[in-house]
Amino acid sequence: MTSEKQQQKTISYGFLLLPNYSMIAVSSAIEPLRMANRLSNERLYKWPVITLDGTPVTASNNLILAPDYAIDEMPPVDILFICSGEDVSGAFSKNLQKHLCKLDRQGIPLGGLCTGSYLLAMSGLLDGYNCTIHWENMESMREEYPHALLKNELYAVDRDRYTCAGGIAPLDMMLMLITATNGGKLSANISEQFMCDRIRESNDPQRTALQTHQGLNQPKLIETITLMENNIEEPMSLDELSHYVGVSRRQLERLFQKYLHCVPTRYYMELRLNCARRLLLQTDKTVVDVSLACGFVSAPHFSKCYRDLFGIPPRDERRPKEHI
Repeated sequence: MTSEKQQQKTISYGFLLLPNYSMIAVSSAIEPLRMANRLSNERLYKWPVITLDGTPVTASNNLILAPDYAIDEMPPVDILFICSGEDVSGAFSKNLQKHLCKLDRQGIPLGGLCTGSYLLAMSGLLDGYNCTIHWENMESMREEYPHALLKNELYAVDRDRYTCAGGIAPLDMMLMLITATNGGKLSANISEQFMCDRIRESNDPQRTALQTHQGLNQPKLIETITLMENNIEEPMSLDELSHYVGVSRRQLERLFQKYLHCVPTRYYMELRLNCARRLLLQTDKTVVDVSLACGFVSAPHFSKCYRDLFGIPPRDERRPKEHI
């Protein structure tokens, strides 16, 4: 009787590992579950590790976790988290899509850690859902899957979808789930064990505040950079930027020179080119489409600027590189 009672209250979160998955994201999701069991001295959670065929796959840091099951053989789970990382397009397959769609039809809640959200979108399973993904993949996923309702949040829960930005954000999402199933006191104790100063909410920002990241404390400069980041496809002119932030063009140039040691047009150009690089690496868009998405009306001009910054033309960015 005790064993049966124990089995009934054990919650199972499965982790489907795909090639080049993010080890830190997976570890940050599993460790709170382990600690919940330890602190409660009960088997509150289990976390089966799954691969498509039951054989190990390598993480992006070259480490390997031994899987417990192939996806066809996995036991029932309360949520299945799709775990991906680098080269998300290489992790996608029709076989993966078939399995995910089958699980969805069976009513199994699905989640995505790091770029796992991208794979759910590629499988047609995030249309009309609030969701999130690592900030580095945000532009490309929004471009390719406009029906997925992307939010710039640490994690997003919408009905039977649980998506997370990756990095250490899965820790916060799991603490939220632990709170929902076993109370806030247990979550607080887990957070203390991991020396986290606080449990972050879903709407906490993914990226470090610009003031901290750049070491800035200049409101007009921060406002200008935020405008630049929000206007990549249709870049604003320097006169427009200065008008919106309420300073003269000359004053804006002085602020950039003083705090960032460059002119604002150069800073804006590098923002757009870094966005273009992410699109080239993460999507199948043509070079022309990428150039247009990042505010370049001329493909030759885009190629020249790209080569000047990165040392290679954009068409070479997708050629296989030696693993570092």
